[in-house]
Amino acid sequence: MSLSEQYDKKVRPYIYLIDSLRVFGVKKDLALPAIAVIGDQSSGKSSVLEALSGVALPRGSGIVTRCPLELKMKKSRQKDFWHGKIKYKDIVRDIADPADVERSIRKAQNEIAGALGMSDELISLEVTSTNAPDLTFIDLPGIVRVPVKGQPEDIGKQIKSLVKKFITKQDTIILVVVPCNVDIKTTEALKMVEEVDPNGERTLGYMVVRCRGQQEITDCISLYEAIKKEKDFFIEHPHFRMPYKEGKATIPKLAEKLTLELVLHIEKSLPQLKDQIQVMLDETQTELDHYNSEPPTDPEQRMDFLTDKITAFTQDAINLTTGEEMKSVPHVNIFSSLRRQFNDWKTDLDKTAETFNKGIEKEVKEYEENYRGRELQGFINYKTFEIILKDKIKQLEKPAIKRMKDISDFIRNEFFHLAQSNFLDFPNLLKMTKTKIENIKQLKESEAELMLRTQFKMELMIYTQDSVYTNTLNMRNRTEEEDERQSHGVTRPPSNSLYNYSDTEDALEELTRHLKSYYSVSGSYQSFISWCY
Repeated sequence: MSLSEQYDKKVRPYIYLIDSLRVFGVKKDLALPAIAVIGDQSSGKSSVLEALSGVALPRGSGIVTRCPLELKMKKSRQKDFWHGKIKYKDIVRDIADPADVERSIRKAQNEIAGALGMSDELISLEVTSTNAPDLTFIDLPGIVRVPVKGQPEDIGKQIKSLVKKFITKQDTIILVVVPCNVDIKTTEALKMVEEVDPNGERTLGYMVVRCRGQQEITDCISLYEAIKKEKDFFIEHPHFRMPYKEGKATIPKLAEKLTLELVLHIEKSLPQLKDQIQVMLDETQTELDHYNSEPPTDPEQRMDFLTDKITAFTQDAINLTTGEEMKSVPHVNIFSSLRRQFNDWKTDLDKTAETFNKGIEKEVKEYEENYRGRELQGFINYKTFEIILKDKIKQLEKPAIKRMKDISDFIRNEFFHLAQSNFLDFPNLLKMTKTKIENIKQLKESEAELMLRTQFKMELMIYTQDSVYTNTLNMRNRTEEEDERQSHGVTRPPSNSLYNYSDTEDALEELTRHLKSYYSVSGSYQSFISWCY
């Protein structure tokens, strides 16, 4: 039984099912897999493909297939019909006679890759025939190890890269052709297949076939006669008759195996059709709702219609601001994005605290060395404390303003999207709504910026509640004492004073501790304020 007959018997019922669904609007074609035929150089790929498809392809020694050939076979409902079409680059040629296929392919390869070169540019050959199955084959160049004269040194690498590009695709069935006179373990094609399909889910198992030899082609033995001779060969051969009895030999059995793979693929794809139909139903319902929402012709009804549209938008806007489900734009929630923004701001504050803690010791020492006035060693001016903190807190203002404006832009864009969904067919109303949204955004953004800048001015007044500051300072003291105990096994008595030290280093260390504590309080308060905004 030929591949076409196998296809008609086992795959065609599925195709009829798909055709019947298309009548009801299922437009997307079922993604039938392509069958990629690969093998080492001169392995007989083209001969096997020719026997399967019934289309005479270029054959010979050396690299015959020098461009990937996509053979698209389409079944015709007309009796005794055959038509071919070859496409490459910007060229499209019709082929009226099957005998011209080989010459057309060779010409296309020469025009693309020259006389000896190779290219990954695809040649597409469409064959529409009464006896053809709806099937796609990919004939790929044979894998070579040593370049011949005139070929690039990396020709083997080029071919492997090209073959891998096709056989990696999950909807490709891989047919590896191996000559019977070579050691299978040395076959490069099989090694490549093991890499991309290690479990063999897309690779056909071992089958034995006998194709037309060169002498049979010279003697004009037809493909039909060759299949008959192949069967006789396996039946009569003392060693190969067993694979034939087991259904693992001849082109027809290979065709049957390929057909089984196709059926399995289509069966896996059928559940997707259900989802596709549901999507189309939803789209159709949306379109019907759209037609039903067209403005009426009656002036009074027009006003009611417009009022309903604006009311629906207003309700969606309210739902957007409160995190509720919207009618026109489902599954949108700005609060999840806002949480990420505020969490990012908290992370930024934590990073500035780490930077502050790492560099403050050095900065305090430099300030003491360069700016200490007439005060004696061990006395630290409170002004020093204020100046350092004000400078660091002021540096937070600009990134805070930027973060607020980023959030403002995000909210504006979400409202724009909401307006677009509600007023898509009403350009004037959409334009007015967007203008209003932009005006509100600029107004509220200015108010928020003023509040933030006011807050930072307040923060530059170095002050906080005694209890808050003392708790933070004590916590830091305990942490540092624990660190010191673990590293040296000794501790020093804690102190909360900014003056009257017997040693300058102790005074600077204490000042540093106070600076870190206050900056920690300030950072926590800035994080809290951001959530309020």
